[in-house]
Amino acid sequence: MCDINNPIFQDETTAREYLEAVRWPQGPFCPHCGEAEEIRKLEGKSHRPGLYQCRSCRKQFSVTVGTLFERSKIPLHKWLLATYLLTSSKKGMSTHQLHRMLGITYKSAWFMTHRIREAMREPTAKGDMGGEGSTVEADETFWGGLNTKRRAQGKKGRGYQHKEKILTLVERNGRARSFHVPAVNADTLKPIIKEQIKAESALMTDEAGQYVPIGKEFASHGVTRHGIGEYVRGDIHSNTVEGYFSILKRGLKGTYQHVSEKHLKRYLGEFDFRYNHRVKLGYSDTERAEMALRGIQGKRLTYRPTLGGQESAI
Repeated sequence: MCDINNPIFQDETTAREYLEAVRWPQGPFCPHCGEAEEIRKLEGKSHRPGLYQCRSCRKQFSVTVGTLFERSKIPLHKWLLATYLLTSSKKGMSTHQLHRMLGITYKSAWFMTHRIREAMREPTAKGDMGGEGSTVEADETFWGGLNTKRRAQGKKGRGYQHKEKILTLVERNGRARSFHVPAVNADTLKPIIKEQIKAESALMTDEAGQYVPIGKEFASHGVTRHGIGEYVRGDIHSNTVEGYFSILKRGLKGTYQHVSEKHLKRYLGEFDFRYNHRVKLGYSDTERAEMALRGIQGKRLTYRPTLGGQESAI
């Protein structure tokens, strides 16, 4: 799948057969009732390619039914190429670049990217990060929101109240999980951190006051004091999560440029997904794309996201 000239990106039949192999490794199953045994393929002249019927509920279906590809007028092979490009590009791919590469309209490309991001968003199981002997780093960053009032007064746009707040948790040598939060304080962050990280973990943060009461909930709490220029003290640091933020910020600033509050959670899901399935953890570009394709079930979005002011052309 690594070559963009691969037939699955050029031919509709090959694309459909490939998606069937990825989504149905044990054979087709009915998306309506879940039946996996009593399935027959409809191959008559009046039937479109890739059509199946369930003998249990008598309903017909194809591999795209119940997925974000269902009823799309965009050819399936272009969906597969868009998925591969978005999952394999470390800092993301702009809608404008995608619309040029796929030969579709900007509006259609915007439609596709948001749906693929929804497939990339992974479920956040409670209490599955860290554990005994594991270290999890927590930190926050801020995005967007130019302080136009201060700029009009001839002052620098400092301060963070007008910006979107992002909390990210990163396991060392493991996964990342990001949250778009309304505020950066102990009341907001403590429930999220306690819910996501096992109490047996070692928690690493900077010296921000909101982490003081949170740290008491874990086996240990390592703190580095950035205010005095301390970033590493033995094994105590938050450089892993800072590295994640460097990738996130380069993508948001360099590739997407303008991301709205409404859709920020999907962009965070996109960057988390690529980080959680990176080469260092043993995933290839092909495997990463196939993981996303397995996540399309039940994520069909029926609204059309607003185009205005969300993302700039590159």
